[in-house]
Amino acid sequence: MDQDKFDKGLATRKAVLGDAYVDNSLNKATDFTMAFQEYVTTYCWNDCWNRPGLDHKTRSMLNLAMLSALNRPNEFRVHCRGAVNNGVTKEEMREIFLQIGTYCGVPAALEAFKIAQEVFDDMGV
Repeated sequence: MDQDKFDKGLATRKAVLGDAYVDNSLNKATDFTMAFQEYVTTYCWNDCWNRPGLDHKTRSMLNLAMLSALNRPNEFRVHCRGAVNNGVTKEEMREIFLQIGTYCGVPAALEAFKIAQEVFDDMGV
């Protein structure tokens, strides 16, 4: 493992998802699952999220659309919280979710709105 890439990815991961969430994920990792935590932190959160081509807000908006289209509600919830942390507004999310309804179907949009409202309520947004 490249420690420098891991450390940079860890900083980005914590900035987007929050220290508590990331620390919990790492603390719950076992000998079996720690390799995946290292992989995600290094390749997703450093090599992808830290690329200069898109800012974190834009990456969050893309993740909301992709995770909704892929029907990944658990990751959608995590990234909805991250999107708020990255400055994506409720109004922007509403527009993303309406577009999801058009291109991915009403059930996907309904789930996005439902989960986002729960996240907003939890975060006091």
